Amino acid sequence: MEITVPRDRDSSFEPRMVAKRQRRLTGVDDMVISLPAKGLTHGEISAHLAEVYGAEVPEQTITTMTGKHSRPHRWFGGCSVT
Repeated sequence: MEITVPRDRDSSFEPRMVAKRQRRLTGVDDMVISLPAKGLTHGEISAHLAEVYGAEVPEQTITTMTGKHSRPHRWFGGCSVT
């Protein structure tokens, strides 16, 4: 089957699901960030996304998504707080 798609020379097309230059779907980051709190590993999250949404998301991408929202703890090296 051949599909012909017309060119959008005047840039009049506005996508509805994913906006132009958008890299991720809205809400997916929040969902992925909430899953480790429920005890899922990055591998289990990846498998869940593949099963439910049919999307193959590498574990490294999930690590990036969850890592950018968590802040590392900074310990005061030997200083006592009084």
